Amino acid sequence: MQSGSDYDTLQVKTFGGFSLTYQGKSLMGGTKTGESQFIYLMQVLLHNRGQGIARERMEELLFENRDIEDVHHALRSVIYNAKRKLRQAGLPEVNYIEMRKGAVYWTDQIPVSEDAEVFERLFNAAEKEEDGERRLELYGEAIRCYQGEFLPTQGGIIWVAQEAKRYRSIFCACIENSMPLLRLYQDFAGMEEMGRYALKIQPLSDWETVVMEALVSQGRYREAQRFYDDTVDFYSREQGLRPSQRLSDLLSRLGSQMLHQYATLDEIQAALAEGEGELAKGGYLCPYPVFQGIYRVVERLMERGGQSVYLMLCTVVDSKGNPMREGPILDELSPRLEEAVRASTRRSDVLCRYGKGQYLVLLVNIVRENCKIIQKRINQHFIVGRQRIGVQYYVNSVISSPVGHRA
Repeated sequence: MQSGSDYDTLQVKTFGGFSLTYQGKSLMGGTKTGESQFIYLMQVLLHNRGQGIARERMEELLFENRDIEDVHHALRSVIYNAKRKLRQAGLPEVNYIEMRKGAVYWTDQIPVSEDAEVFERLFNAAEKEEDGERRLELYGEAIRCYQGEFLPTQGGIIWVAQEAKRYRSIFCACIENSMPLLRLYQDFAGMEEMGRYALKIQPLSDWETVVMEALVSQGRYREAQRFYDDTVDFYSREQGLRPSQRLSDLLSRLGSQMLHQYATLDEIQAALAEGEGELAKGGYLCPYPVFQGIYRVVERLMERGGQSVYLMLCTVVDSKGNPMREGPILDELSPRLEEAVRASTRRSDVLCRYGKGQYLVLLVNIVRENCKIIQKRINQHFIVGRQRIGVQYYVNSVISSPVGHRA
């Protein structure tokens, strides 16, 4: 239940979307041109209500790409319609939008609470606070206030993009400045909660390390290992990316801190063994960091000689032989290429997804001529009917110089 003062305050939400609420009622309506002008007017006006905004600047923002003969009249018309809408929405009948000394202001008679302003105020208060526990509390309040990008639908507008970048930096500072305090107070449950919230708000921003540290510090090693695997899988399989070097290094460092409970060798060996499921057939599919580790081990083993190992890169290409990099067709074909590669390789071979439409295969104990046989099998599994999209192959010997051979 809102207090009386909050109830009579215009609530402005700018993070993760835009909304205006007064006394529990939304002021947002349809998406007609007039409505869009009202929304943008309110976004500019309310975000700059402290210092106001020059009339010329307001006209530029509202009508920049439109050929309007009398922009002063057009601005007065937009303001008039906005006042009428605000009055119809049930706001007290005052002069909501005022013109003073060539600038446009929001009235002082109706208080406003904007989440962006509250967020920045909490951050500044935390930065000045000397008591550690209170400082951590203020950071936490600020973090919860940030619920997504600033005015995300207006991201193409320069001033919005600049503000969005600034608020994003503040959000990152809140988390980074909270970490030493969370470690000091050993509040690893709070660290995990913060990390998972940050991941939800800012995916692909390396916040996985916060969650990983929290899990390892709590001794939840099985969950930490599963989270590590899921993170690498998410980056490589769902996003067609590899984790950043910083993220990979931090995850590996945290992973090295995991200590398992006492177990016998038989128990350990059973846990290490691969399951007998459908995925156990064909080549061994693994995340890129695991593939990298296996490659380096094989490279060392090759020093003793006795085996021939080749690295093959499979890339989805269009009908003209150009690599496909983006698009829904590639999103659909990538899993099919994975199935084709796995079904065409032996259990002793290792494969991983490198990027969108690209797979790496480590072919163990094979001669170069037989690599062609593997490629033919992949094509048979991948190409359907008269499909013109195909696969391009590059093959290198693991012990040869890094000069590629196009197959």
